[in-house]
Amino acid sequence: MHPQIVRDGPGNCPICGMALEPRTTRATETPTPELADMWRRLVVSIPPTLLLLGFAMAEMFGWRPFTWLNWLELVIATPVVVWAGEPFFVRGWASLRNRSLNMFTLIALGVGVAYSFSVVATLAPGLFPVDFRNHHDSVGVYFEPAAVIVMLVLVGQVLELRARAQTGSALRALLNLQPKLARRLEQGAERDVPLGEVLVGDVLRVRPGESVPVDGVITEGSSAIDESMMTGESLPSEKGTGDQVTGGTVNQMGGFLMRAERVGNDTLLAGIVRLVGEAQRSRAPVQRLADKVSSFFVPSVVAAAVLTFVVWALVGPEPRLAYALVNAVAVLIIACPCALGLATPMSVMVGTGRGARAGVLFRNAEALERLGRIDTLVVDKTGTLTEGHPAVLRVVTLGVKSEDDVLGVAAAVEAASEHPLAGAIVRAARDRKLSMPAVTRFQSVTGRGATGEVDGTTVAIGNRALLEERGISTGVAETLASPMRAEGQTVIFVAVNSAVVGILGVADPVKSTAVEALHELAAEGVQVMMLTGDSGATADAVARKLGITAFEAEVLPDRKADVVKGLQRDGHFVGMAGDGVNDAPALAQADVGIAMGTGTDVAMESAGVTLVKGDLRGLVRARHLSRATMRNIRQNLFFAFAYNLLGVPLAAGVLYPVSGWLLSPMLASAAMSLSSVSVIANALRLRHLKL
Repeated sequence: MHPQIVRDGPGNCPICGMALEPRTTRATETPTPELADMWRRLVVSIPPTLLLLGFAMAEMFGWRPFTWLNWLELVIATPVVVWAGEPFFVRGWASLRNRSLNMFTLIALGVGVAYSFSVVATLAPGLFPVDFRNHHDSVGVYFEPAAVIVMLVLVGQVLELRARAQTGSALRALLNLQPKLARRLEQGAERDVPLGEVLVGDVLRVRPGESVPVDGVITEGSSAIDESMMTGESLPSEKGTGDQVTGGTVNQMGGFLMRAERVGNDTLLAGIVRLVGEAQRSRAPVQRLADKVSSFFVPSVVAAAVLTFVVWALVGPEPRLAYALVNAVAVLIIACPCALGLATPMSVMVGTGRGARAGVLFRNAEALERLGRIDTLVVDKTGTLTEGHPAVLRVVTLGVKSEDDVLGVAAAVEAASEHPLAGAIVRAARDRKLSMPAVTRFQSVTGRGATGEVDGTTVAIGNRALLEERGISTGVAETLASPMRAEGQTVIFVAVNSAVVGILGVADPVKSTAVEALHELAAEGVQVMMLTGDSGATADAVARKLGITAFEAEVLPDRKADVVKGLQRDGHFVGMAGDGVNDAPALAQADVGIAMGTGTDVAMESAGVTLVKGDLRGLVRARHLSRATMRNIRQNLFFAFAYNLLGVPLAAGVLYPVSGWLLSPMLASAAMSLSSVSVIANALRLRHLKL
């Protein structure tokens, strides 16, 4: 509840009195010291408490087995109240010492008053007026309610601590994805080594069915990788030589060799666990409401209990003081604000964990709360709506050579070039498994293209300016190139022996999932605006493909932040999605920054939300989760407020004049414990939220 409280070991929060949560999550769920202690105290308290209940039931039927029963109950109840209830008195006293009244203040007051009254009544009954005496001529004692309250609060604490442990199930599931061993190649041999011994550059073998040990790149072989726990996508991803693989994902079919590139705390999985842990310890803005209420709630309850005592003592039925004491204790117990304190942090912990399983990482609870409120999404084009790297989209021939021949001869020349467009041509040829003959007399012409000789033929690859310099006419090829340019593609002419034989259309392809994501966002009423540093023609082509009507081209990094500011001035709640260093200022300026996990670290550091796979469909899932979590928090707060608003008057006895019905402190204690458990159970429903 209060992340600013940090201790070296287990203990209690000095503000709310609850057990502190570990800062790190272990792969296996182990009982916490607090849970073990509460369980031990509960087990010990049950037999004597049941015995006290038996005595109370006997008295209800008019049978009092011993004249000295008060003394026997004192002996039986003292270990339960003093030893089993000791944590509640310690926390209650700490709340007074720290001037931070909380639920344990009320529990300690309620149990302490009932027990202290009973002790005095047993040791010195003559101090009490006749009004306090029953038909056995002894003073009524409340050892049984005091013991039962302690036992029921212990039950509530055990259930609460167990439920709180379940909120880390998503992180434990992620941690368990990482294997304990990796199979490393060492001088031709293979040996299983602990994961901690794997170093950057090590070559590892991953067999079918095994988890990928660390982040790296495939150097030999291919497979289908199950990345569902990292990205939320159920379909496996096809991976081959040169593709990146992530530690913790599962190799489904083929075996492969990989080179380790990020190990230990530098892996994506370790970063996810670290980020989710930090988010779970952060506070949502809505928590301020609960904090504000709690600041005056406990004093108000104490005042209500005092008022209850005074009213019953003045106008209640005989024995007035006995009724006054019992009802005042019931008010103190039933009004414990534990449910109010748990309402927000439990939902945040479960919600951020659920997001991690769906490939959505929230930097803090504030981002989780705010994401569902965005009405305008500003999107960077490159790497967000598009793949972020050029690819050959079309190969057009002029009838002399086949598509494969044109692409093959172009790739043979471009294999010697370091230009990004050259890399796209080479990748396209490799995807088609084309042979690339050796090139001789290679020459790169800056801003125009490249030339070389392949199998005794002279090849020129580049733009129209390159061909014109060499006296090669583009002719019909230029006509074929016009519609490709209209689609935002970069046109590359391929000429062999001074004649154009084909055209390549190269562009940054639109992500296959972008159309679906944008359609869903539009259906939810989110306006989308695209920003890009590319030319107007390219921006227009991409916008038309995606159905985006608002876009701005040739935008500099500082201009992106200005656009976000302008939308905010117009009253919009703005989300900004991007993946590059140039997007960082706009990501920081936006109400919610959304970074692609496939982008730069700077972008992810500037954003409140990270989509692990870099897929905008993850944003749709994140918005659904944000709204569901906030709905869950509101439900919890309603339950907590409604419970206290209803419970305090009932415990004070407002129904007694009409129905003669009173709420005993024991029932108040049971209701208080159940209210906390119900809030936690409601928060845990988020674990199974369908996204």
